[in-house]
Amino acid sequence: MIDVIGYYVHHLGSGHVNRAAAIAARTETTVAAFSTSPPPVDWSGPWIALPDDAAVPDQSLADVTAGDTLHWAPRRHEGLRTRMGIMGNHLARGNIRLMVVDVSVEVSIFARLYGIPVVVVGQPGDRSDRPHRFAYDMAERLLAPWPECATSTWPRRWQKKTVYLGAFSRFDDRAAVQGGSGRRIAVMWGSGGLDIGVDDIRSAAKATPDWQWDVLGQSATGADLPNLVWHGWVDDVWSRLTAADIVVTHAGQNAIAEVAAARRPAIVVPQTRPHDEQHATAAALRGSGIGVVANAWPQPEEWPRLLDRAMTVGGAGWSRWSPGDGAQRAAALLDALAA
Repeated sequence: MIDVIGYYVHHLGSGHVNRAAAIAARTETTVAAFSTSPPPVDWSGPWIALPDDAAVPDQSLADVTAGDTLHWAPRRHEGLRTRMGIMGNHLARGNIRLMVVDVSVEVSIFARLYGIPVVVVGQPGDRSDRPHRFAYDMAERLLAPWPECATSTWPRRWQKKTVYLGAFSRFDDRAAVQGGSGRRIAVMWGSGGLDIGVDDIRSAAKATPDWQWDVLGQSATGADLPNLVWHGWVDDVWSRLTAADIVVTHAGQNAIAEVAAARRPAIVVPQTRPHDEQHATAAALRGSGIGVVANAWPQPEEWPRLLDRAMTVGGAGWSRWSPGDGAQRAAALLDALAA
């Protein structure tokens, strides 16, 4: 058996998969992934499929937090039992030299109990709850896919073992271009849940008839405005980003990393997430003077002013958030720890 780096990839949203692929493409050590999500098309190492453990008929009876010591460990759940059994069989073989976890407190603890060093991919926001404290305290390293200039409220013991990589994405090897050909907006949303609906976007487009709105990752039915197109999921996100003069996006880590790679002027609207993750990222962006941050979806009459402001701020500031070498630095660190 060859030595490998194990990598747990959370299935919610596309960001975890994209981040794992960016790192694994640069490691010298083979990376074996564990995930409920399907593998990306360019994944070259083993990809161990895990069954879903999400469906719990009655969470109060299942005690999913095990008395608030964990985040998700429902009682007598076949999916959970099977997925942990699959991982346990691989962890017990002895060839996993290091386990990267993005993200799961339970998998972090599980791997460490096999004597395997664990690297946890950190998340912004308030991580002072008991399960997060346990996982972050025992981690060999914490990877921060954001820059050190983003103010952290983490305790000193975590900061001492944190490696600040800056944001990175699947697009970091591509050259950013100088913008679109006119007044074009790309609205980029992910699959992790949204606080806004199609009517909110329609109202914004109606208030700015001299701007073309292209909505990525979301679809709508029925007749629409002449300056509004719903593209749904698109394969070539990069060309859409670089064709836009402004990107409107949520504050999820993957979305922010991709906008940063394209160096586009942006309006960032954080969405509600556990631990205030996106609002923490938005606050760091505001403090760094990067992009334009709106704490909630703006009212229709606010959009013309916000768009003008985004163009004035521009996209050059993203170089401070995403220097472009984060995935390579992460890969080098993991190779060294695995050795």
